[in-house]
Amino acid sequence: MARVTHVLRRARTALQDLDLLKILESELHHELSSMSFQNDKIGSLGEFVVDWDSPQSQDVVLRKKCSSGEEVAISALLGRDTFQGNGRFPADALLKICVKKPGLSSILQFDCVASNRGGGEPDFDIQNAYYIPLSSSSVDSSLYRGPLFSDLDPALQHELRQYLASRGIEENFTSSLLLLLHKKEHGQYTNWLQKLRDMMVEEGE
Repeated sequence: MARVTHVLRRARTALQDLDLLKILESELHHELSSMSFQNDKIGSLGEFVVDWDSPQSQDVVLRKKCSSGEEVAISALLGRDTFQGNGRFPADALLKICVKKPGLSSILQFDCVASNRGGGEPDFDIQNAYYIPLSSSSVDSSLYRGPLFSDLDPALQHELRQYLASRGIEENFTSSLLLLLHKKEHGQYTNWLQKLRDMMVEEGE
């Protein structure tokens, strides 16, 4: 009786694994056939160069150095899928933009969100603008970094947006970055599905 129970348990496990394999195959087929932007070519990132783009990490880092010596660094990754509106991309991009002037021991940091929910030009919102001294005290959580961006005078908000736009962070750049991040995430997800499927196939042999 114990042997029969063991055989039934193995048969039940095999059926469950087969169901999982079928779902994995279906999901993989869906991902490979439904994401039309995978065939799109990433547009120009302007003068920014990709400084970090590891297959194992979710984020990318871009940098540019101006002739004046000013440096701009951007760390970007996707947030959660929003699935709102008729936008081209399902997820927002979360950006940290740091600007450093030559000879100064401080940086300007902008926390931003880029999205394409309406199907037209991408939206770009600044959430915070910080002035951060590059010293040991900068890690102090009590350090005053500035008010919420939405609390600033509208004229100042406009000029800070123009400040970033003049450094190449504008619509074309945002569209290219959104495509870069979605292609990266899609490739990582399909690769994960393929590895999981292959593991299930090997276990069944």
